[in-house]
Amino acid sequence: MLLYITLGLLVHFVFFASIFDIYFTSPLVHGMTPQFTPLPPPAKRLMLFVADGLRADKLYELDEDGNSRAPFVRNIIMNEGSWGISHTRVPTESRPGHVAMIAGFYEDVSAVAKGWKENPVEFDSLLNETRYTWSWGSPDILAMFAKGDLRSHIFTESYDASSEDFGAHDVTKLDTWVFDHVKEFFHAARNNQSLFSKVNEDKIVFFLHLLGIDTNGHAHRPSSREYSDNIKLVDKELKEIESTVKDFYGNDGKTAFIFTADHGMTDWGSHGAGHPLETCTPFIAWGAGIRLPQKVSAQKFDDSYLQEWKLENWKRQDINQADVAPLMAALIGVPFPLNSVGIIPVDMLNTSDLFKAESMFTNAVQILEQFKVKMTQKKEATLSFLFTPFKSLSDTKQANILRKARYYIKQKKYDEAVSLCRQLIHLALRGLAYYHTYDRFFLAFNVVLGFVGWTSYASLLIIKSHCNLMRGVSTEAKNPSRLLPCAFGAVGVSVTFFLLIQACPWTYYVYCLLPLPIWYAVLREIPVIQGFVTLLSTFPPRRFLGYLLLFILGVEVLVLSFFYRYMLTAGLVALAAWPFITALWTRAKSISLSWIFFCLLLAVFPLMPVVGRKPDIFLVVGAGLLVLLLSLFVVTSVIKRKDSFINEELVLHLLQMLSVMFSMCVVYGTHHSLLKKQGLPLLNQIVSWTILASSFVMPLLSPPVLFDRLFSILVSSMSTYLLLSTGYEALFPLVLSCLMFVWIHMEQETLQHSVVSCKQKVSTIQFACNTDAAQCRDLCLDDIRRAFFLVFFLVTAFFGTGNIASVNSFDPSSVYCFLTVFSPFKMGALIMWKILIPFVLVMCAFEAVQVTTQLSSKSLFLMVINISDIMALHFFFLIKDYGSWLDIGTSISHYVIVMSMTIFMVFLNCLAQMLTTRKLSLCGRPKSHVI
Repeated sequence: MLLYITLGLLVHFVFFASIFDIYFTSPLVHGMTPQFTPLPPPAKRLMLFVADGLRADKLYELDEDGNSRAPFVRNIIMNEGSWGISHTRVPTESRPGHVAMIAGFYEDVSAVAKGWKENPVEFDSLLNETRYTWSWGSPDILAMFAKGDLRSHIFTESYDASSEDFGAHDVTKLDTWVFDHVKEFFHAARNNQSLFSKVNEDKIVFFLHLLGIDTNGHAHRPSSREYSDNIKLVDKELKEIESTVKDFYGNDGKTAFIFTADHGMTDWGSHGAGHPLETCTPFIAWGAGIRLPQKVSAQKFDDSYLQEWKLENWKRQDINQADVAPLMAALIGVPFPLNSVGIIPVDMLNTSDLFKAESMFTNAVQILEQFKVKMTQKKEATLSFLFTPFKSLSDTKQANILRKARYYIKQKKYDEAVSLCRQLIHLALRGLAYYHTYDRFFLAFNVVLGFVGWTSYASLLIIKSHCNLMRGVSTEAKNPSRLLPCAFGAVGVSVTFFLLIQACPWTYYVYCLLPLPIWYAVLREIPVIQGFVTLLSTFPPRRFLGYLLLFILGVEVLVLSFFYRYMLTAGLVALAAWPFITALWTRAKSISLSWIFFCLLLAVFPLMPVVGRKPDIFLVVGAGLLVLLLSLFVVTSVIKRKDSFINEELVLHLLQMLSVMFSMCVVYGTHHSLLKKQGLPLLNQIVSWTILASSFVMPLLSPPVLFDRLFSILVSSMSTYLLLSTGYEALFPLVLSCLMFVWIHMEQETLQHSVVSCKQKVSTIQFACNTDAAQCRDLCLDDIRRAFFLVFFLVTAFFGTGNIASVNSFDPSSVYCFLTVFSPFKMGALIMWKILIPFVLVMCAFEAVQVTTQLSSKSLFLMVINISDIMALHFFFLIKDYGSWLDIGTSISHYVIVMSMTIFMVFLNCLAQMLTTRKLSLCGRPKSHVI
């Protein structure tokens, strides 16, 4: 079993990692020549304000009294500058948002996943190119752009990370801290000659990162008074900072101001996906080099915001987030960031037409430089007769466009030059995407080949172990031809040589060579394949087609549930009808009724809103009361029993009930403390972490009798789950577990009325007796159904109360019983454990099903992995690299989720075995019942 698990893990890790080489590789290239506009810039300095987590609609809209929340910003829009929406890309997180604004490119997801504070990849940014940069704000953001500052020209000042507390009385202090320190900075500069001379240089940037709005949004939601008040505070301070700067520089008209956000926020206080509330951020620019407002009679956009905001008469100019970087570079006259893919919004510039044309020409050359480097790298790494260049932008066409654009500029045909340069930029960006995805088909083909091979091999292992197909097969037929290993060896050498001469990365060798041993193992089992085909020929065709169609339909329901959660409801309703198509309804009516009831009850959860709900602590407390009521029933039955475990078991149940009561009190107390803005009480925090730690130990103290151990796991898990819940989802694990208990009984009943005899009652079976039953019986069609049920329940556990494909659907306030100070890794770990708890409950129930059905755990588990792999292959073909960024991100995340689920299933299986079979002593006696 260990060998198969190890081999399966290795194969699935490779398949999982392949997606990062195919879709998540870094877009960065190095070796370009810096490009800058060879004309005097309109501004000597630039002030960049980034309001973290600020939604465009919340800034621009009028409140219920018809007044603006940001009167200063609205005055800028109407009288002094340009405005619009900056469209961000997925993932809508702080790090990629700031990289797009300041470095001009969209950071790949693999780089984002490597950390918030360090640069996982080296890149050039606007701040690198300045003469001096001063920045204030969050340590997580400022450290990104200060790392590797060889010239010591980037100065940062940040508050302590512990200040980022979602439960603090007033988180606007994060913004007032920044504004106060900026004012103090300019005051100090008047009395410090060295600093005074630096701030009077040209090509300098002041960067203010404002985290208060984001923190208030997470803690109180964007619709809250706290979020609106924070916007008002920022607007007021913006006005004061502008006045301070103008006074300091004597109102010389050489300061450009930009106010924007890194991402927006959903109504439920989270971000990370592609909802318009997250991707639409405000953009306001004014000051030196920025065009004054333009009055228009009508504007057309895909949204209806203009009428809602009462701004339809002021020209709105939307940009992409990466366009901010080249705009800022042009305003202060520094080289464009080398990896920038942004396009200057020249319509926002209040400069000469010559400056606009030259800036756009520089922009085109800068992006073209990246295209050339990317093409050269790919050409050098590909055999000449296999290399296919990007035909839309040949060397000749590049030279012709550049020559023609330069001619237009000399002839003062500036509009034509700008248009031609924009055409060249779009071609160069298409070419960059072409070379960036050059090997995609080649890699995808090899991954699919390996996928199909592994699924075939796992299926053959199951068939070979349980179907006795090798009886009567001659020795010659059992032994494969010697030509087979020689042929595969020759193919392997050829593939290795082919990759070697192209200097491919080492991961390419893995993807291309891994299918060879897998398919060799498959072809070695040709006699098994022949025997299986013979066996199928004896099966009634109609019955075989019926089962096949039913299986395909089931897999499609699982796939569709990733897109539409209500498909799980349809699936659960279909499962509720299971007793009616078997003999269970007549032989075990009470259990069948329980199955139908809990299937239909669980079917309600996928219909509930996954996001946007308000916290309902009374539902959480109600779930706790139901657990206590159920525990009382179990305690009563334990007292009536007379066995050796009675004292220890009774004490354990009472401790677990006490733990549930503490959880209810902590949830209620923490909720009210945060409502009063008194923060997270220390006692509540200590109790929460203690309950979390004890939940891993408590089940191991219970007797390993099947239902006793499963109930102990449920109560311990619920005590933690209550602490991580904010509403109706607290009821989900309880209903799911009840259905799992009934499922075990149903499988027992199914087994008792089949050809396999069952010697033990469910109530007396012990997990310690769970040995590999490979010799007990062969596989039957019911076993495929059991494997499918497990996958279905796992997917239901995944999507029952949330949509993991969009991580932001999980409420960040669910971790507030444990911590409120911003810590992405701790918070992420707690949310992941909340997600995994229903998984663990299902896997433990599946362990019980394996024991009761007397089936080999290896074979049943391989069937489960096969079903998951079929789903993963399905999602692999659904991956998109076109359309909206939401579509692209969702399609990739679905594949990653299924592959993660397959890999985690191995670990969850081991965890479930540990939780169900290990036995510790409560009173210090020696361990017992240990497998």
